[in-house]
Amino acid sequence: MDKDPRVSARHAGNDTAGATQKATRQAKPEAGARLTVAKTYKIYIGGKFPRTESGRYYPLRDKSGEVIANICSGSRKDFREAVVAARGGFANWSSTNAYLRGQILYRIAEMLEGRGQQFVAELVIQGVSKQRAATEVTATVDRLVYYAGWADKYQQVFSAVNPVASSHFNFSVLEPMGVISILAPEDSGLLGLVSNIAPAITGANTCVVLASTSMPLCAISFAEVLESSDVPPGVVNILTGSQDELAGQFASHMDVNAVIHAGSDGERIKEVQLLAANNIKRTIVRTQTSWVGETGQGPYFIKDTQETKTTWHPVGA
Repeated sequence: MDKDPRVSARHAGNDTAGATQKATRQAKPEAGARLTVAKTYKIYIGGKFPRTESGRYYPLRDKSGEVIANICSGSRKDFREAVVAARGGFANWSSTNAYLRGQILYRIAEMLEGRGQQFVAELVIQGVSKQRAATEVTATVDRLVYYAGWADKYQQVFSAVNPVASSHFNFSVLEPMGVISILAPEDSGLLGLVSNIAPAITGANTCVVLASTSMPLCAISFAEVLESSDVPPGVVNILTGSQDELAGQFASHMDVNAVIHAGSDGERIKEVQLLAANNIKRTIVRTQTSWVGETGQGPYFIKDTQETKTTWHPVGA
């Protein structure tokens, strides 16, 4: 019996539609083959995330040469604006009581721990092994908790009642220096960065930090943690860019009270010390090759950025 031509046509149409749908599915690119858009990381000044005023960026590449992010190349003007923000935030932060500073540091630790996997992933993509990255993130959380505990105790350790040969009481106490500029370690994108920021702000200073040029991702992610952790605007300001371009500014700016160089580059250390000497700025050099463990922390890290104030008071007055 001959088939109804209308039925045959309908079946043929269904076959054609099915083949078209199958071909369309096959033509779609795989999810992994999609074009990726590299994130552009901004700088952190005064509690905000502006782009660099220079408009310059540099590509951050992984071991295979693929671009993983675009990083702001901070300028001297960015640094000057960060110093203004740090100076503006100093009065509020230095008048915050020690207990509250400790609570804020503890809050930073909590927030960082909550985003721990993100920081591990960022360290891994920058060339750190997964095991070392996990260790570094855990050590960073512990370091913040460590300094949170010291916030209301270092004064008792380093202050003194001094014996004098006259009828006076003589007291020595520590006071924050003011604005601290920090050249962060080049080989430790998170732990080394935080190990220098934490003691400075524990001691009621504000700071401007230049992150590692080769490992900058965690620095701006850490700024996001700071922004959501009750840290007042201007207390911590983070720039990315080149030490070759900005180290001189960090050491010579007249409204910076001390400069920390965390690295072992002898020529860079000499440059920083020479420029800082021109305006009698304290220079602190930290050359630890490893920031993990006891060598990367201690109350003397807080004392490095403190001045000693001595008060004489007549007996009986």
